[in-house]
Amino acid sequence: MPAPDTVIGLDIGTTSTIGIAVRMPGEIVHVASRPVSLSSPRPGWAEEDPREWWENSVAILKELVASLPGGAGSLAGLCVTGMLPAVVLIDADGEVLRPSIQQSDGRVGLEVDELKTEVDEAAFLKRTGNGVNQQLVATKLRWLAKHEPETFKRIATVFGSYDYINWRLTGRRAVEQNWALEAGFTDIATDEIAADLVALGGLPRSAVPDRTVTHETMGTVSAEAAAATGLPEGLPIFGGAADHIASALAAGIARPGDILLKFGGAGDIVVASDHAAPDSRLYLDYHLVPGVYAPNGCMAASGSALNWLAGMIGDTSGDERPHVGLDRLAAAVPAGSEGLICLPYFLGEKTPIHDPLARGTFIGLTLTHGKGHLWRSLLEAIGYGFRHHLDVLLDMGHAPKRLFASDGGTKSRVWMQMVADIVGMPLQLLDNPHGSSVGAAWVAAIGSGLSDDWSAVSRLARHGDVVVPDPANRQVYDQGYARYRAAYIALKPIFAMP
Repeated sequence: MPAPDTVIGLDIGTTSTIGIAVRMPGEIVHVASRPVSLSSPRPGWAEEDPREWWENSVAILKELVASLPGGAGSLAGLCVTGMLPAVVLIDADGEVLRPSIQQSDGRVGLEVDELKTEVDEAAFLKRTGNGVNQQLVATKLRWLAKHEPETFKRIATVFGSYDYINWRLTGRRAVEQNWALEAGFTDIATDEIAADLVALGGLPRSAVPDRTVTHETMGTVSAEAAAATGLPEGLPIFGGAADHIASALAAGIARPGDILLKFGGAGDIVVASDHAAPDSRLYLDYHLVPGVYAPNGCMAASGSALNWLAGMIGDTSGDERPHVGLDRLAAAVPAGSEGLICLPYFLGEKTPIHDPLARGTFIGLTLTHGKGHLWRSLLEAIGYGFRHHLDVLLDMGHAPKRLFASDGGTKSRVWMQMVADIVGMPLQLLDNPHGSSVGAAWVAAIGSGLSDDWSAVSRLARHGDVVVPDPANRQVYDQGYARYRAAYIALKPIFAMP
């Protein structure tokens, strides 16, 4: 029998679950996906059902295994990536206690303020690499203790989206290093989870499982999981990867000045750095390449906001997705949406403003505006958000030299042109939009020994077109960006009103 030569990357995304099978050294055999339901039962909330992630994963893995010319025996390993730090709660019997609290959830404003009174913010930032903000898992646990005390009492394990899938595949509870880091539980001086940091969330150290490194084996496929998925029992499962960092790897972001814009359910921006330089405006993660760091930002609602608006105003009667028709309407609207400005804070906002009370807003509506204006102004708003992050990175000393774009939003050339015009730089698109799952597959290739070259992932994420900014739109977008920034400053006191 030939030696195993195929790996799988599985992405537990906010809007979809995606799996990719890769035959080494660089052939994409098959891609499979399933949609995910995002629930926002109250303003600012974002929740999902981890059991849906598992059901999607089972269906996708079955499809991928069936697509392999060499069958399940050709598999060498699997790595799961996903959004972080989603909060998944498990009781002692292995039951999911409640829907996940997503990384984009904005319910914890009071808990953030409370924690700021208890810790030295500067010291916390230096120790953990991340500031006191809504991203921290401790703030979400404090909310649960106050509002769902019976659920809180039953917590045996707290971990993330891909950690949950790893547990379902292997039977082992563990947390990947970047989940622990962004959760605020890791002391970056020791690279260890600290009991006193976990205690800020009101739980004992035992509630957070041991930390794993991305490309190290965290377990093997159990007999139960093998029967459910078609994977071979004993297949190595590697530590896992944060989706935005996996996308950065797939895009080749590994040297200073290279910056990734990730157009997924949330909007991520990632840069490579050879040193840890915590800044409270952004997050700090480990790069998948050992010894490299990845300062990054995340806008809470990008693709998820577009999906929401498409459901509200899009035409769903035809065969095409409503996004496509809305893009055509937006393309007929002049740059700047004829004075309509949107703040895309539909789930509050994460970086760089860290304001869970912020809200989505359309400013300047008139009777002349139509569906195309609304759609274009939201697309432009996300572009303005990326420009805001680029300003912060420049201020931190990360001058942008090349911009890369990945994931599902890059399919919209109308949107990509807007973003290039807004940021005033060429935008290098990647041919393969499934950046996160590609990066995860390469982790499995490294971990299984099928490759020892992190940069060789470029075989799977080939460069596509370059979108060049239109200088004719520069002035209108400079003005629009100034209005975008001013609008939030003006409305912030109103957002904070009870």
